[in-house]
Amino acid sequence: MATPTVAHHDTAGADLGPKTDKPTATVPGTAESAVAIWEDDRIDTGLWECTPGAFTATRVGYTEICTILSGSVTLEVAGAEPELFVAGDVMVTPSGWEGTWIVHETLRKHYTIIKD
Repeated sequence: MATPTVAHHDTAGADLGPKTDKPTATVPGTAESAVAIWEDDRIDTGLWECTPGAFTATRVGYTEICTILSGSVTLEVAGAEPELFVAGDVMVTPSGWEGTWIVHETLRKHYTIIKD
């Protein structure tokens, strides 16, 4: 038996469900929603969206690879220059990464999480 392809079409228009408050938000009203496309015991991939605002994030026990589909965000990491990401950009936040996400306009990304 062949293994089927797992796919999600129309990533720009996909319904990611209702938005909920981002638990690590540093700006009130920052909200997120997501839909998983596929996951197993080591890898999780899907779509995620966040409204304008800011939040802190820490990567403990996993690395995240993201492709920005729409919107823009600046990542701030202690000891480094802030870096702007826009549609078409790819970023990796490796295990151990800590920083702040400043979302300038609603951000949609495709993410893949790889557990250590």
